[in-house]
Amino acid sequence: MLLLAIDTSANASAALLRAEGTAIEVLGSFTSTESNDHSEVLAPAIESLLAAAGGVVPEAIAVGVGPGPFTGLRVGLATARTLGFVWGVPVHGVMSLDAIALDAVAQQPAGDFTVAIDARRKELYWARYDKSGALLDGPHVTVAEELPAGPVYGAGAGLYDERLAALGAKAVEGFENSHPGAVALGTRALRTLAAGEELLGTEPLYLRESDAKVPAVMKGKLL
Repeated sequence: MLLLAIDTSANASAALLRAEGTAIEVLGSFTSTESNDHSEVLAPAIESLLAAAGGVVPEAIAVGVGPGPFTGLRVGLATARTLGFVWGVPVHGVMSLDAIALDAVAQQPAGDFTVAIDARRKELYWARYDKSGALLDGPHVTVAEELPAGPVYGAGAGLYDERLAALGAKAVEGFENSHPGAVALGTRALRTLAAGEELLGTEPLYLRESDAKVPAVMKGKLL
C-alpha cells in the first residue's frame, strides 16, 4: 500500500510511505522548522513528495487528528479530506500523540509511559501508553501537575521538566523536543491496517472550545 501521511498538530509534516507485507519503506518526508506556516508549506511539500516518487497517487491517506491547536489541525484535516475526495481514496485519522508513542516504543521502555506536547496556555496535551504502545488513558489537556509519575516523552516534558520532576515524572533524554511526525504517524497507520484493526475517523481532537466567540450582540440575531 502507498500511503500519504500528514500531521499538523505541531509543525507541518508530511511523508510518503510504501508497505509491502510487514516491510515499510519511507519514500520521502518533510517537516517544517516553523510552528505557524502550515497553510503556506503543506501543499507544496506534498506536491514535491509525490513528484519525487514519480507523480504517484497514494492508495490511502492518514492524517493526525490531534490533539492540537485549531488552526494547525484544520489545515491538515482540510488538506487530507480534499485530497482524499479528489483522488477517491480513503482518509484515516490517527491520534497525533500515537506518533511519538511509536518512537518511544522503539526505545523499549520498561513499563507504562506518558507522551506530552505543548498545549499553550501553560498546559499540556498528554496521553498514557503501555510499553507496547497501546493507549491506556487520554488524550487530556491539563497543567503539568496532573500528569502521572514515570517517564514522559515529547516536547511537553522539555518545557516543564522541573515541575514534572517534583511529581516523580521525568523527561526522557533525547525526546525533550519531540513533536508528532508524519513518518511515525504513517507507520502506525500502516501497522494498524495490516493487523486488520480500524483507525479513527477525521474528527479533530481539539479538547478545548474555540477562542473565537460569537459576540453577545450577535447571539440574539442568530436565534
